[in-house]
Amino acid sequence: MYLALALLVMVLLFGVFGYRFLSDYTWIDAFYMTIITVTTVGFSEVRPLDAEAKIFTVVLIVTSVFIFAFAISVITEYILSRNALQLLKKKKVKNKISSLSSHVIICGFGRNGNQAAERLKAYNRPFVVIEKDREVIEKFEEEILFVEGDANEDDTLIEAGIDRAQYLITAMPDDAANLFVVLSARQLNNNLFIISRASQITSQKKLKLAGADKVIMPDKIGGDHMASLVVIPDLITFMDKLSTEGENTTNLEEVTIESFMTKIDNHSLRDLDLRRKTGCTIIGYIEPNGNYIINPEADLKLQPQGKVIVLGRPEQIKKLNEMFHID
Repeated sequence: MYLALALLVMVLLFGVFGYRFLSDYTWIDAFYMTIITVTTVGFSEVRPLDAEAKIFTVVLIVTSVFIFAFAISVITEYILSRNALQLLKKKKVKNKISSLSSHVIICGFGRNGNQAAERLKAYNRPFVVIEKDREVIEKFEEEILFVEGDANEDDTLIEAGIDRAQYLITAMPDDAANLFVVLSARQLNNNLFIISRASQITSQKKLKLAGADKVIMPDKIGGDHMASLVVIPDLITFMDKLSTEGENTTNLEEVTIESFMTKIDNHSLRDLDLRRKTGCTIIGYIEPNGNYIINPEADLKLQPQGKVIVLGRPEQIKKLNEMFHID
């Protein structure tokens, strides 16, 4: 649309300036000649044209015929097409997805997919949802980037930017469907971190063999949680109070060591001294090789690519983020 309008304006300006300076017409006469020429209405000239003006008129007619034909077809398509608005929306979404990198892809927008999306939004992590139910897409498309299609198809995964994605969450209720998605995703992006949902215990091993890095069983987690409320109710209730969601309710934070390196000298937990500076307490350390250390010693040396897990009240976590400029 913009290209068509720009070409129309260029043709009109070309004609007006041409007649104005080649034939020494007034601006009004030049505009009049341009209009009757490009529209081919057949009215007579303001005055007889010389050879140069006739050649210019021929060029203007030939140029305007093609440009007007193109512009009319484009404008007509946008005005009359029933799907024009939907096509514009899809193109806008496609452009946004094309600009993403290191994002998360969620396959399936059921209960688990919806919950994953809400958590990612709370952390301002970019994500794309693959969903084939048109009604679901229309309900949430104003706030979430959707790719309409079957996640089992490679073209759909490619449209969601799987080659540039960092994580994939497949949260469909059917284990077989999740298995196919994991296989396809692993082939398309070998560096992808894949998290898959499983309904059956027997599916866990198959999903990991297919390429899933983590396999989550929501039903098992829910059952364990309910049983724990019977056995150790106070501890579980306390754990439920710990929030990792939102700016003003976070109690736990994961921080990479690179965020601290310029702020300390000897690079140990003692030198970091987060308790005095922010009020936060370090409750865990993750080594670069993925080994987890719970309640680490104060003299533990920090390593690049490592991470610390800190606990604190929301205002303390906020102070930590502001002090070390943590995203």
